[in-house]
Amino acid sequence: MGRYIEEILQPGEKVLYSTNAHWMFYLPAIAAWIVAIAFLALSRTIVGDVTVLLSLALAGLSALYALYKTFTAWFHRWTTETDVTNMRVVHKTGFITRQTFEMSLDKVESVDVDQSIPGRILNYGNVIVRGVGEHEEKIENISSPLAFRNAITARPVGN
Repeated sequence: MGRYIEEILQPGEKVLYSTNAHWMFYLPAIAAWIVAIAFLALSRTIVGDVTVLLSLALAGLSALYALYKTFTAWFHRWTTETDVTNMRVVHKTGFITRQTFEMSLDKVESVDVDQSIPGRILNYGNVIVRGVGEHEEKIENISSPLAFRNAITARPVGN
């Protein structure tokens, strides 16, 4: 299965910039793995059959939750594409049910970037694309939002 953008490119259209959902989607999974490891380590330091079994059970439950969160974060990143071509902005999410947003670069009125302090440090944020006479589209938690904005707003010399 190829990328969505490759399936919809028009003749003469080239991908100028691609980005994805930021790796911060893995943070809940990372935290859950840390909790699972902590419960496992705790089970090795305590004495008593019941408390050891309880710690191992909590480690197992935490590991199952961590596995679930890891899979859902990976799946979200795998099924999300955000691209800028020489003709339009394209954002796609979903696998079986697909949501897409496409806007011609000629119709883009403004592009706003919203970054929190952690977003500035880790280089992720939200981008709001506003079109002429159209609604606005918010693309959340993408990697390198300033580079994405620059790819949309940069115009070749002479145009």
